[in-house]
Amino acid sequence: MSLAFVYIILIVILICVILIIYSSIYNKFEECIIRINEAEGNIDNSLRKKYDLINRTIAIIKGNVKIDREIFEDIIKLRSRKISNFDLDRELEHAYNEFLGLQEEFKELGKSDELKKISKNIKNIDSKLIVLKSYYDECITRYNKLTRMFPTNIVASICKYKERPFFDRKNMNDEIFDDFKL
Repeated sequence: MSLAFVYIILIVILICVILIIYSSIYNKFEECIIRINEAEGNIDNSLRKKYDLINRTIAIIKGNVKIDREIFEDIIKLRSRKISNFDLDRELEHAYNEFLGLQEEFKELGKSDELKKISKNIKNIDSKLIVLKSYYDECITRYNKLTRMFPTNIVASICKYKERPFFDRKNMNDEIFDDFKL
């Protein structure tokens, strides 16, 4: 066997090892992306249900009490806007707090069985959202670590994968992560 043939075999083996490592790392990214998309979809569905429930309360509240001011103005404006889940979550939380405030202000709203049922459903959705957001943030943490750590950061730069924000829009450069940096 000639020396050139041995070099060719070594180069082929090296290329095969690099391709195996690359595909393994690429699959890790793809798995993270699939999980992130799944979590986003579940969060989106829950937020839409919460939106629909809060939206249903408008007619019920107006039917039960005389209110001179416009209620849930932000929710009404959302009908015509397309916003991210991050922003929708904040708007819905604000609207739900307004709903709770109206229940305290107008005691007769607390007597409505339909509003009690809606409030219970919203609380259940909020509990589910806490779990979903936590799962989403875990997936984002894993993904962001892959984009930063060697050798996975090489594949990330080749595939143009960028860090993604956590559900609260923080990223790994924010203050709470400073303790974890080396």
